[in-house]
Amino acid sequence: MRKLSVLILLLPFFAWAQEDELLDEIDSMPTGNEYEIAAFKGLKIVNFESTKMVSKKQLFFVVSHRFGSVKTGIEDFFGLDQAVTRLNFIYGISDGINIGVSRSSFQKTYEGSLKLRLVRQKRGGSPFTIVLFNSVLLNTALEEEILPGLKFENRLSYSTQALISRKLNKNLSLQLAPTFFHDNLVAFNGQENSQYAIGIGGRQKLTKRWSINIDYGLHLNRAANSPFKNPLSIGFDLETGGHVFQLHFTNAQPMNTNTFLGQATGDWGNGDVFFGFNLSRVF
Repeated sequence: MRKLSVLILLLPFFAWAQEDELLDEIDSMPTGNEYEIAAFKGLKIVNFESTKMVSKKQLFFVVSHRFGSVKTGIEDFFGLDQAVTRLNFIYGISDGINIGVSRSSFQKTYEGSLKLRLVRQKRGGSPFTIVLFNSVLLNTALEEEILPGLKFENRLSYSTQALISRKLNKNLSLQLAPTFFHDNLVAFNGQENSQYAIGIGGRQKLTKRWSINIDYGLHLNRAANSPFKNPLSIGFDLETGGHVFQLHFTNAQPMNTNTFLGQATGDWGNGDVFFGFNLSRVF
């Protein structure tokens, strides 16, 4: 697993000299009465979905990794031995309709997703891009021996997000993400099944290839004695030919919407954070 993780980390650097089609998209600025493009480099800001869409008939393959807490130190090689991995395929049915399937090693979770763009930021038109993101999760780690009477529906979770972004200028983009998510079986007994959150995030371009990204999720009805935290994530995007490589630190190790919003365990104040990355490849 360590060798595989290191190999995945090095892949984008080997691809540095590949085609620059993503860079061309990012650096293009509209003229006249045209759509604003590329508010975000990746399909995610860090943990939150961005308003970026997969183009028609394109297939994105996204490998996401969250190592264990860096607080463990050298004993677990600063979290390298406790990694969570997510593999995600997203296909563009059209420029404004994407479907996705993924599998995460956290709770052996499978996800099906649908992403719909409703409005696109345009000079002389809408000042915002608005995208809906919907997902269904299946937790296959639950065992009937531990939870007597376990039913299939107990394994299911759902989420719906309205992603509202604005590209303020060629370097700065911001996003708001009102979120509703529902867990048929909650991780903490005192928590309501239906939960609400507000996500905020942004991207500040630093150079042609680099940007800094930040996102934060404010849980609105978390149980008072819940052990979980609001997710705060900080990272950097690196563009290489054909790839978007995101390096970041976050206090949420799980990566699906319900899990990073509802089950983040890390604490920035105690140095209990997780290093990770998202690596995207376009086909």
